Amino acid sequence: MSALGAQVRTITRQRDKTHPRRFNFGKWGTISLFVLPGMLLFILFVLIPIAKAAQYSLYDWDGFGPLTEYVKFGNYDRLNDHKPFRSAISHSFFIMFLSLTVQLPLAMMLALLVGRGKLRGRKIFRMILFVPFVFSEIITALIWMYVFHPGEGLANVAFGTLIPGFEGQTWLGDRDLVMYSLFAVLTWKYFGFYMILYMAGLQGVSKELEEAARVDGANELQVLRYVTLPLLGSTIRLTIYLSVLGSFQQFAIAWILTRGGSPANSSHLISTYLYKFGIKTFRLGYGSSVAVVLFTISLLFSLGYQRIVLRRDYAD
Repeated sequence: MSALGAQVRTITRQRDKTHPRRFNFGKWGTISLFVLPGMLLFILFVLIPIAKAAQYSLYDWDGFGPLTEYVKFGNYDRLNDHKPFRSAISHSFFIMFLSLTVQLPLAMMLALLVGRGKLRGRKIFRMILFVPFVFSEIITALIWMYVFHPGEGLANVAFGTLIPGFEGQTWLGDRDLVMYSLFAVLTWKYFGFYMILYMAGLQGVSKELEEAARVDGANELQVLRYVTLPLLGSTIRLTIYLSVLGSFQQFAIAWILTRGGSPANSSHLISTYLYKFGIKTFRLGYGSSVAVVLFTISLLFSLGYQRIVLRRDYAD
């Protein structure tokens, strides 16, 4: 049989040499018809702007006229020397850290409570908790401007009622409180989205496995640690990825609440710094260098995270 198989393969190779396969124009034409429009849009609105931003970052350009004043890496040197930019970098990492350690665990606990817990009216709680995510970022920021009002804002009234002798705080005007206040708004806005993702992931966790662990003597914390969370691994890895990128790319809420880094440039994120010191001041070359830094951070994290962490999910 092996000799017969070898003979068949030899005949097949000889036939392919004498009669090469014809190119299937119909098949590849159909593929091109669907791929090319998306590829053209990707090139026009993603690749070309990225290349242009990298080019502009090498010039001292105000956005008008041709590129004439070539400064090489001068814009990047100014970034490194500008203290508000270094603060913006650290603030973005600070928001990222709090998102991973506070926002995501909170969303997980609420998902377990309204998804698996024996709570009455779970559907109502689920709807209420998801409502903040439905609001636009601008509406969210305007709502919280009234909550953080330094006079009779809801935050001061609530704390004044609960804590005797509490003095009103300027939540968005205090250098020590503004970043925590901003993070509270971001958590209120986005934790419902992550909660829904976790609840969707819980649908794929077998209740029979959890019950089997309980029958074997595992308590609820052990069931959560050794059964539920490992089976939610792909969802957890996805939410970490989205949370990190969202922390670096946040703009609208931070800009409206802090008016661009107030007080005294102490609350800048990378995106708000780009807008204030690049676009508003017509220093498009300088702003492009900030955009390149932001893009580089996001790209390196995305490639590294997908290569190291998300690779196992793709393999599955």
